[in-house]
Amino acid sequence: MHRTQVSRTDSTLRYSVDENPPNGLSWMLAAQTVTLIIAGIVLTPAIVLRAAGLPASMEQGIIFFALLICGLTTMIQARRLWHIGAGYILLMGTSGAFIAVSITALQLGGMKLLMTLIIVSSMIEFLLAHHLVLLRRIITPLVGGTTIMLLAVTVIPYVWAQFPPLAEGQAAYEAPLVAGVSLLTILGFSLFGTPKLRLWAPVIGIVAGTVLSALFGDLDTSRVSAAAWIGIPSLTWHGFDLSFGANFWMLLPAFVIVTMVGAIETFGDAIAVQHMSNRKEKPVDFRVVQGALNADGLGNLLSGLLGTVPNTTYSTSISVVDLTGVAARKVGFY
Repeated sequence: MHRTQVSRTDSTLRYSVDENPPNGLSWMLAAQTVTLIIAGIVLTPAIVLRAAGLPASMEQGIIFFALLICGLTTMIQARRLWHIGAGYILLMGTSGAFIAVSITALQLGGMKLLMTLIIVSSMIEFLLAHHLVLLRRIITPLVGGTTIMLLAVTVIPYVWAQFPPLAEGQAAYEAPLVAGVSLLTILGFSLFGTPKLRLWAPVIGIVAGTVLSALFGDLDTSRVSAAAWIGIPSLTWHGFDLSFGANFWMLLPAFVIVTMVGAIETFGDAIAVQHMSNRKEKPVDFRVVQGALNADGLGNLLSGLLGTVPNTTYSTSISVVDLTGVAARKVGFY
């Protein structure tokens, strides 16, 4: 007699990818998940702009486009349009892997050069989506993971440079201490916290740093209190650098490599989310992986067209499904 093989998540999965949870539960889980990832989406373009020395007036528009594209591509990942999208909950957010190369592009050629490089390198992801074997042979998980760690190290000098100059009456240790407490809090919860607390480690770290900054008297909430609840910031379209000069060719290999590393991450996420989202064990559907990569490429293409930092899938998607037991694509769409 044939016995059906059951996935290890079968006993804890409340709603599989094709099932329909109540609207209230879907909205609640969607709001919780957005709270979980929004800090990363906003902080990445903010770090890039400030480290590159661009005017603060550009920040709102670039973050607005980042949020818009991440939301749109998350919906496409959930619903799948033609060959674009996984059809699963794959949360999209701005990619920290692009921080260092984006800062360099802005310093050498401004937004026009950055937009051009993002658009050209996004084509690589569409190509890799249709040649998955090439992707797995060129960058193995070991190489991709090592590259991601090294990319994070290259960002540290830019972040360190963001410490503000000392104000009157401010001690020299305050800014490094706030940064250190934030970092150690995130690392502590990530390494030693329960599975649920690990998910919230970045948010808890930001809150801890904010509280300490307030105790020092350094927290300025005037921009938040003065901001409108609903509105659209002033938006500027910067155009493209079609001269294809020396700076473009010098930076293009770096953008291509980072794009490929992001594709490897999406590749892994698309496989893992299939395992977590179905009640019964199924073979990996590589059409889902291709769709996820195509949606990732679309997000990067839109980022280049509108002028913001490229995005990628967040591995948080897998943890959220595992902990909540809800894998319904309806939640991803919401």
